[in-house]
Amino acid sequence: MRNFYITDTLSRKKELFTPINPGHAGLYVCGPTVYGDAHLGHARPGVTYDVLVRFMRHLGYKVRYVRNITDVGHLEHDSDDGEDKIAKKARLEQLEPMEVVQTYTLRYHEAMRMLNVAPPSIEPRASGHIIEQIALVQKIMDAGYAYVSNGSVYFDVEKYNRDHRYGILSGRTLDETREGTRTLDGQEDKHAPYDFALWKKASPEHIMKWPSPWSEGFPGWHLECSAMSEKYLGKEFDIHGGGMDLMFPHHECELAQNTASRGTGGVKYWMHNNMITINGKKMGKSLGNFITLQELFTGTHPLLEQAYSPMTIRFFILQAHYRSTLDFSNEALQAAEKGLKRVLQAAKDLRDMASAAGVASVAQGTEGHRAAEMTYGEFITDIAPEEGAGSGQAGTETGREIAAVTENVYNALCDDLNTPVALSHIFDAVRIINSAKEKKTVLCGEDLTSLLRLFDDIVFGVLGLRDEEAAGGKAEKVIGGLMEMVIGERKAAKEAKDWATSDRIRDALKALGIQLKDTKDGTEWSMI
Repeated sequence: MRNFYITDTLSRKKELFTPINPGHAGLYVCGPTVYGDAHLGHARPGVTYDVLVRFMRHLGYKVRYVRNITDVGHLEHDSDDGEDKIAKKARLEQLEPMEVVQTYTLRYHEAMRMLNVAPPSIEPRASGHIIEQIALVQKIMDAGYAYVSNGSVYFDVEKYNRDHRYGILSGRTLDETREGTRTLDGQEDKHAPYDFALWKKASPEHIMKWPSPWSEGFPGWHLECSAMSEKYLGKEFDIHGGGMDLMFPHHECELAQNTASRGTGGVKYWMHNNMITINGKKMGKSLGNFITLQELFTGTHPLLEQAYSPMTIRFFILQAHYRSTLDFSNEALQAAEKGLKRVLQAAKDLRDMASAAGVASVAQGTEGHRAAEMTYGEFITDIAPEEGAGSGQAGTETGREIAAVTENVYNALCDDLNTPVALSHIFDAVRIINSAKEKKTVLCGEDLTSLLRLFDDIVFGVLGLRDEEAAGGKAEKVIGGLMEMVIGERKAAKEAKDWATSDRIRDALKALGIQLKDTKDGTEWSMI
């Protein structure tokens, strides 16, 4: 198995990944708070940790990937003040909170599916783990690091800091934390302004609340991830990921909760992806530059010059290292669109050359990796070759060049998931394919097989790219075939004078948005 290095936020070093259990990896990533449509800020961690899981599986690890859904407890202000974000959305839209949760969870899943982000192994919801969170609060209280005040329970940061160090992840001192804490209403119950809520007493009008030993209330936002990561990955697990904006206070509070309740920080490696900016500015609704993924896909935001496909967005994200700031602009997306087209065209040309030479695809098919429709539990590419395997063994100069390109791609991905460098070497492979297409280079069967494996395993497998036009064409072909079958069944029913079946088929199709029209030449169908 190849050596894989990741940057650990806690140690501030690039570390060799050494799993707690050999051959296995546990990953927890903070998912969305589901009170609005998925936006660019959701796309980056979605794609980043999707590629991480794909690559680790490709290296041969058995990965359990847990990504939560926050559906309770995330207040408007990080300092435990304000209205629950989901409850506020429900009030404004005159819905039940769980209607809001269900609506935006489904929309989030659809946006991730369009980006070809495969589902996690487990996707727990905060509201489904209230018992575990109450038990965790009790453990922290038993350890002496929490106190009850007016029915709410708060984490005693100052006491914890005397025994451990609060701020070790983010690099903040307690004085810096104190200076950065805003004075808000409802803070008088705390011993100190930087103490954070483990359990909040609910007001009478609060909808989402549960009984507890301290009050009828709801868990603090930071609590759920500590409780659910321990339940599904154990007291210690390998990697905790999330956006850099979550490092403080969310992940800092998680680390403190873990240490207080378990005696250990619980996480071996902390990974943080950086933020996306819009034309150099932080994305925000007040700035008018808040862009949802649906607006990107349809081109309906005022800042957009055109619509951008999900694969263009994915490619755009992969062009920057996950720890670097990624600046969005129409120019950058249009450049990504051109780059993606070059890669996909090369894949098509490679497939055509291989077909003409009688060389079959060696992995899962360059028309779009089958992981697009599968869960991580079902998906694994061919295991990555060992370092240096095949390098220099090819008999031709082109063969050696392909082996070097392949090795460079793996070295880049093993170096803290460096996707932009990996892509630069993929373009080296594109140049080889284009040279062969122009008859300037001759590719033997072994060369074609090596390139097919590179595209199958890395471009379409690990990087998760796919040819949307080819996938769409295949879907149209399948739908057309199914409609021929259905129309044939209806025709047979009519010939048998089974009018009830004929009408039932027509009405069922109409309910699905498909209209049938009987003509002298047969039955035609169209989308309504």
